[in-house]
Parts: sequence; structure tokens; C-alpha cells
Amino acid sequence: IMGPFGLPLALLADSYKASHAAVFPDAQQATAYAEFRHSLNRNEDQRMVFYGLQYIVKTYIALPWTRQDVDEAEAFFNTHNAGFTKFPFPKHLFLKFIQENRGYFPVRIEALREGSVVYPHVPVMQITANDEYAGLVTYLETVLLMTWYPSTVATLSRHAWTRIQAAYEKSVDSDRQWTLESRLHDFGFRACTCVEQSMLGGAAHLLTFSGSDTLSAAHYVQYRLNGGRPVATSIPATEHSVMTAHRSERQAVLRMIEEYGEGVYACVMDSFDYARALQEVLPAVASRKLQKGGILVIRPDSGDQVEAVLQGLRAAERVFGSDTNQRGFKVLRGASVVQGDGVTPETLQLILDAVLAAGFSAECVGFGMGGGLLQKINRDSMSMAIKLSSITYKDGLPRDVMKFPKQGSSKTSLPGRFSVHADPAQNGAPVAYRCGHEPSTPSLLEVVYDGGPVEGVWDSFDQVRERLNDQWSRLPPAAHALSSDLLQHQKHVHDIQEARVTDGSAFST
Repeated sequence: IMGPFGLPLALLADSYKASHAAVFPDAQQATAYAEFRHSLNRNEDQRMVFYGLQYIVKTYIALPWTRQDVDEAEAFFNTHNAGFTKFPFPKHLFLKFIQENRGYFPVRIEALREGSVVYPHVPVMQITANDEYAGLVTYLETVLLMTWYPSTVATLSRHAWTRIQAAYEKSVDSDRQWTLESRLHDFGFRACTCVEQSMLGGAAHLLTFSGSDTLSAAHYVQYRLNGGRPVATSIPATEHSVMTAHRSERQAVLRMIEEYGEGVYACVMDSFDYARALQEVLPAVASRKLQKGGILVIRPDSGDQVEAVLQGLRAAERVFGSDTNQRGFKVLRGASVVQGDGVTPETLQLILDAVLAAGFSAECVGFGMGGGLLQKINRDSMSMAIKLSSITYKDGLPRDVMKFPKQGSSKTSLPGRFSVHADPAQNGAPVAYRCGHEPSTPSLLEVVYDGGPVEGVWDSFDQVRERLNDQWSRLPPAAHALSSDLLQHQKHVHDIQEARVTDGSAFST
């Protein structure tokens, strides 16, 4: 049995990881932790969403290694060093845990629950390795860090929701607030590099919104994560190929009305001239559209993003009319506009501001994000990192460690072993403590892997959504996320290490 994609499990790591066990100090225990070093694109709203570890653990970690994995890895490493010579790797350790631990990688992983809202520097994972395996404590860093991707998508989607929600509170009646969940649609499947990426990123988006055209994610969430209960929805919609295949745009829209006109359906309107299509096609199909009674969603796909939405709203109002809601904003009758062309959180805000300024309710406009949602992000978006934080040497001497690069203070890490607790003084915000100096409440870091799979640690997707909704609604945009004791300890360890840097012992002892 080989690993995912036919790869030996030993090769699910960066090359240099294989050389570390041989040079790691002899130790009884080593601990590393994962954190996001700053908020999404350094936003003032520092809330972030931790999500995606379940997939990583089940797909890449909680799998038994076999002798075949090691043999295949050895065949590869034999020619991987410079000059196509042998590259070092800890074959003896791999074979040892295959024989003694049923093939499971010998570390303990604690983590926050999926969907948890966190702040910069709060440990979201803690990895511990003991005795002869201490040198493998960060071997899984490569795959564990890949949680940066679904976490960043989930955070981006949630920040977009926050912007839309603010416009909803101003302009949408209370009995229509339920439509907020469908206001940002995932158009990103085609923007992804592979199906796996679309599945993970699309699932992260569905933590907040229900609208998605990414079928891989919709199916994965419903049947793999949520016991068959549906989460994602979409509507029939044309693409330019459908519109241009007809002899005229009027015929294309009429065909949509005949097929889907009793429900909600969308037509892209800029195949030739968006303004003329609004002016000429909408009146030409109005009578049949009204007979069917459904909702026509107008989609621009070019031009100025703000002006295109306003053009669509005004044209729909001229043809179909509008009503004024209880908050004094106009709501279109049986029509709306969706903007999915190059949308970002920033342009989304510009559009919402313009829509409300023009007197329309925010429920009249929806948004789609493709590459901007699932592709135009990277690990630096929230600067996720895993660093060694504590080691107990073989002679029993414990030492808390940290990095504080003189030329890169933003990469300073935390020293020690940690627990994370909800702080009632900050509405339950997660705060990191040093082990042995934490409150009596249960730690939010829970064991999800312990030298093998741990049963009953993963929630349903509905439960993860509920957690995110609850925490995001009550946690402040920023919080004091590190306890005073931990900050003092960081300074203490920093001062000791800095003194060793100054006197040169950090380099030459």
C-alpha cells in the first residue's frame, strides 16, 4: 500500500527534513507548534479561521507506513544528493516505528477544533515527539502547514461576509436576512491548480456561504463531512458559449425563461454590448419573464465593476419595477444582479457602497469570486509557520527555545509548551498560556493524533459551521491573545539568548 498519488509516505516532506534526525540533539522530548504570524493581509480585523486539519491528518498522516514505503524511499534517496549520490534519511527510525507502532508516525498532535476563530500567534497545533523519535518532531511540518490554504480561504470568505453583513444590516429587512448566506458564490473551480485544491478551498468557503459552483467541494462536504446533509446550492445560468450559440441574445434569454423561468436563473449579458442588451433585450423578454414569475439574475462580466452593477440594477428597475422596503431601500421585483468579474473584498465593498448610495437594498446584488477566492492567496497571506519551541535533552535538562532573527523580527517565535484557553474577559477569545501557568479551564488544544488515529475528534461540517458562526459573532476584531506570563517568559528566553548572541556563545560554545 502506497501513499496518496502513489508516493511513498516517507516522501511527503521537504528533502532537508530527511537529514535532520541524524543531527538533532539526543533528547527525551521535543515540541513544536503552529501559528499564524499575522492577520489576513495584515488587516486591522485580526480574526482568522483555523480549518482543514482533518483532511491533512486523514489523508497524509493517519496512515500506516510499510516496508514498501521505506524501500521505495530508499531507492529514491540513493540518487537524490548532489551529484546524484546518496541522500541521508533515517531509515532505522522508519523501520523501528513500522515494526513497533503498527507503521504509524510516532508523534502526538494537539490542535484547536476545526472552525475555531484565532488571532496572530495563538498556537493552533502542537506537535510532540519523544525519545529516539524527538528528531522527527517537525518531519510532518510540510503537510501540516498545508492547512494554511483552507484556513486562508475560510478567513477570506468570512471577511467578505462581514462586509456584506454590514450592508445587510443597513438596507435589508429582517425577514430577508436569510438571503445573506447566498450572497457570495464560489466560481473558483477552474481557477485551481488541481481538483484536490478546489475541494479543500471550496469546502472552506462553504463554512460561511452556501453558494457554490465548485461541485467537487459541494459533494465532498455533503457526503464526506456532513453525513449526506446538503450544504451547497447553485442555480441554472448561461455562459457566453450558450449566449453566442443562439441567433440573438433575446432568443438565448427566452430559452432560459422557458426552461427555468419559474425559479431563479442567471444570464450573462455582455457577450456583445452590455448596455444595449440591458436596453433592448430586457424589455423584449419582459412579458414572458413576468408570466413565468421567477427571478432573473443579470450578470455583467466586463467593464467597470461598480458601474456595471448599477447599470444592471437601473435597467431591471425600469423594466420590472421595484418596491421600497421597511428600511427605505429599493428592492427589485423578480430580478437582481450578480457581479463575478475580478471581485476582491475591496471591490466588493466599493460595489456595496455604490448600491446603497443609489438607493438599492444590498439583497439586490450578489457576488461571485473565482481565482480571487481559491487561488490568489499564499502562505504569506497569514504567514503560517511551525517552529520548535521546547526540548528536554537526554540528560533531563529542559530548555524552551525560540527564534528571533535580527533582520526579521516579524518571524520571532514563542518558547515553551502551550495550552490555549477561552478568556471570559474577552468574550471567550482564545489566549495562549505556558503549560504549568494556565487557568483551570480545559485547554482548547485537543489530541487529534497520538501515534495513530484518534477516534471521535472530528466534528460534522454543520457543527464546524456552527462553531465559526458563534465565535465570529461574539469575538472582538482584535484581542490580547498571549497571556502576560507567556509574554514575560518570551522576553526572559529572548534576553538569555540575546546575551549569548552578544558574547558569542550562541555561535561557538
